[in-house]
Amino acid sequence: MSFQKVPTSSTADPAGILPAPVSLEPGAGTTVVADGTSVVADPALHPAARWWRRVTDDAFGLDLVPAPPGAVPADGTPSVVFALDGDLPPSGYRLLVDEDGVRVGAADLDGAHAAAQTLRQLAGPAAFRRAPAAPGASGRATLALRHVAVTDHPRFPWRGVLLDVARHFLPKTDVLRFVDLAAAHRLNVLQLHLTDDQGWRVEIARYPRLTEVGAWRRESGLGTWRAGVADGRPHGGFYTQDDLREIVAYARERGVTVVPEIDAPGHVEAAVAAYPELGTRKRPHEVRTTWGVSTEVLDPSEESLTFFEHVLDEVLEIFDAPFVAIGGDEVPTTLWRENPAIVARAQALGLDDVGGLHGWFLARLAEHVASRGRRAVVWDEAFGPALPRDVVVTSWRGWAVGADALAAGHDVVMAPEQVVYLDHRGGDTPDEPVPVGFLTTLDDVYAFEPLPAELAGAAARTAAGPATAPAPGALLGGQAELWSEHLDSARRVDYAAFPRLAAFAEVMWSPEADRSPGSPAARAFRERLVAHHLPRLDAAGVEYRPLDGPHPWQTRPGVAGWPRDRAEELAAGGLRGVGGWVEGRDEDTGGPA
Repeated sequence: MSFQKVPTSSTADPAGILPAPVSLEPGAGTTVVADGTSVVADPALHPAARWWRRVTDDAFGLDLVPAPPGAVPADGTPSVVFALDGDLPPSGYRLLVDEDGVRVGAADLDGAHAAAQTLRQLAGPAAFRRAPAAPGASGRATLALRHVAVTDHPRFPWRGVLLDVARHFLPKTDVLRFVDLAAAHRLNVLQLHLTDDQGWRVEIARYPRLTEVGAWRRESGLGTWRAGVADGRPHGGFYTQDDLREIVAYARERGVTVVPEIDAPGHVEAAVAAYPELGTRKRPHEVRTTWGVSTEVLDPSEESLTFFEHVLDEVLEIFDAPFVAIGGDEVPTTLWRENPAIVARAQALGLDDVGGLHGWFLARLAEHVASRGRRAVVWDEAFGPALPRDVVVTSWRGWAVGADALAAGHDVVMAPEQVVYLDHRGGDTPDEPVPVGFLTTLDDVYAFEPLPAELAGAAARTAAGPATAPAPGALLGGQAELWSEHLDSARRVDYAAFPRLAAFAEVMWSPEADRSPGSPAARAFRERLVAHHLPRLDAAGVEYRPLDGPHPWQTRPGVAGWPRDRAEELAAGGLRGVGGWVEGRDEDTGGPA
């Protein structure tokens, strides 16, 4: 048997693995996995082996047999083995398919999950079906795997995607399906955006009106809020606590951590509709029906703080992630400044300005999360001197605030809307459905660099400055976002996410490379995508955006968007970005987040 090493940028990978592994050595020949093949796993890796066995059984009509560690088939037939390998980096794995069977060596369970996904891809698009589709299949089912040796590990530990179920509710079954798709791309964090102005989606036993009232709105905006068009159709839904526990367990079995997001002190109109005393104006109103940035923010009082601490206590009992997102983005201070009692509260707290209540409130919430043994995650508007050092900052308005947060000692997740907001338009033609935001092509996403060189150098110089400066934080990775103002179904989520999410996944997982348009890596990615990965998505039933534009049934004629110009905005704001709410600008406006 001979193997030939193939660089990750090569098109010679016969299986088209995506994300591209660190190294792949194709061999000659195939190994047959047949009925009765034993699947042996170290107990620590059992969930990954069990998942692979189940999906393979379903897709090919096999009956693979779980076996205890060390088991050897009596007849000497090939087996599939998942074993621990202490020589590998975290989340790394080695995968060997040869005449002796399949051998997976994994550093840990995360590595075993990644290996299982690679093994599934090696089986071809048919592996992504839920039952055999071969015409006239009869007799004993078999699966032939090409001989190959793969060595692999991820570039970043946080490879995330946000799914907004607050603006448009997705039924539980659609969320579970999205977990499967995230795991298939080796994305390991799903941030579930559960609350916003337009809906509250998590059951809180202590405050039942959050879902009785806050989970429903009488209609929804249709297209950009600037058009003033509504659909006249009631919308709502929420997840029970058991629904969410099921989602968490389902994701855990696939190597995905679900990070819940409870937004505060802005994006809270649904909560204030349910409990008006939380609001600045203390008056009844409905759940918001339009998009944009709302001036209706929390009264930053001790009572509001206690309310959200109680909410987070229940959320932390449901979710087992080490992180919980607490928002902090787009918090207009207009109504605070108009309220003498709130101005006096800021003065009593020793704050220089009423706007400081934003940081004060989030710092208190973050401290509460820390007291429960978890770490808070905030959007970059919350970054400032008041923010506890253990809080993770997600940089969405650009790259520069993330670099500043790194230099100040915070761990950071890069998620700039200029590149990785996947609800933004994927094409520039008139038939693009609801064309909001920046033109963000497949090539744009593939060329994404979480920390551009000029900012990396600046962050290092800042962190290496005075002896009293904090140790710099870690760049945990990146996160793509799927805000759902204009994604009102799983079909629309599919269209917005894929195949751009596949490009993002490769940036987060595969070794650093020049991925600029036309580069060898970019050409190899597109070839693997077209020849191998789009057929996998077809088999899985994903209604992705075709590379040459939408199918007729994917268009939304007459629904107005609001295109933005990336080059123009980058020229104005640079890598710092100019998104979100800005003091002095008209409120009740804003971009898609």
